[in-house]
Amino acid sequence: MTDRRLRVTEIFYSLQGEGLSTGEPTVFIRLTGCPLRCGYCDTTYAFQGGEWMTLERILERLSAHDCPLVCVTGGEPLAQPDTLVLLERLCDAGYHVSLETSGALDIAQVDPRVVKVVDVKTPGSGEDQRNRLENLDHLTKRDQLKFVICDQEDYRWARRLLDTYQPHHRCTVLFSPAAPQMNPTRLAEWILKDQLPVRLQLQLHKLIWGEEPGR
Repeated sequence: MTDRRLRVTEIFYSLQGEGLSTGEPTVFIRLTGCPLRCGYCDTTYAFQGGEWMTLERILERLSAHDCPLVCVTGGEPLAQPDTLVLLERLCDAGYHVSLETSGALDIAQVDPRVVKVVDVKTPGSGEDQRNRLENLDHLTKRDQLKFVICDQEDYRWARRLLDTYQPHHRCTVLFSPAAPQMNPTRLAEWILKDQLPVRLQLQLHKLIWGEEPGR
């Protein structure tokens, strides 16, 4: 039987910069490749290249870090079918695992032990037609739904989606300002004015290290 392999851009140890685990030391597995081309993407270096690694080699690399938290990110991790097997193996090994995914691919088969952080692409991303809204049915209280807001039109669009689908009753909803075009102060004021049931998040890793890759 051929060893399962994944194309990996990088494996690194840092602080989680987003979501409900912000600030916690985490090992990141950044997988290579993405079918989307969002206008604000900050990881275009993960679109191609990378190194083919067996699941055993990935787990071996993780063991070098005494860290229970692992985040599988990209690129778009679910673009590689064996990512589902990796997630299962990580959970079986005792790691607390999160998955950061674009929301354009089916999450139904993701191991239920994994915390899913799922994007909803706004019009400002240029990829809103790729949203797979059926994914909302597979979110639970432990999961997170993220909107990257580029401008006021994105905000209004996201607010309408909240009104229609009520995802905040299923999971935590995050609004993140797209840098540099969306002023975070303005976004905070809109959220407060409209009393939206969302959580504002800033990218902690960029506040600390700027745009340095692998952080």
